Amino acid sequence: MRRRHVRREAEVDPFYDMLFNMLIAFVFCFIVALLAMNPKALKAGDIPSKAEYLITVDWPDRNPNDIDTWVQDPAGNLVWFRQREAGLMYLDRDDRGDANASTLVDGQRIVSPFRQEVVTVRGIVPGEFTVNVQYYQSRDGQPVEVTVSVTKVNPRAEIAFHGKLTLARAGDEATAARFTILPDGRIANVNTLPKKLVRMR
Repeated sequence: MRRRHVRREAEVDPFYDMLFNMLIAFVFCFIVALLAMNPKALKAGDIPSKAEYLITVDWPDRNPNDIDTWVQDPAGNLVWFRQREAGLMYLDRDDRGDANASTLVDGQRIVSPFRQEVVTVRGIVPGEFTVNVQYYQSRDGQPVEVTVSVTKVNPRAEIAFHGKLTLARAGDEATAARFTILPDGRIANVNTLPKKLVRMR
């Protein structure tokens, strides 16, 4: 009579079980640590800014002339080069063309070619805003083409207005944009109907 050969299953060593479980725990901890150290990157169009809206006034690089920005909010507050903060509006810099476009470092003059003024609006203020530009001082007697943009910053950057205009001579003032901020933060009723601001100072 033949004996039956019963094949025994190989015994599993508890040491290997414990080692495998430790490996799984280590991988899990590594993934959690990696996620904690690598925060989600900013998406295209996201701007980490304290502002709700940006009003940007540009004119050609290296242009020697002084262009000024005037912005009025719905409450009648006015920002300009002598009143750089009003309401929730802030004029970041008064760019005076060649007059303040350089600095000395170790005896060497470093010149910035950029011509730009930026007004930030740091809150949602419902009502109409007016953006004017003024050809304050001319150093070459030439007309200046000015570009104005209004950008809603949060939650994503959206350009609400982008336009160009030409200031022919020193003293000229023009309304670049008028727009209404709605209670929910959206921008509406964008137009360029003229409104004087400079004489209100």
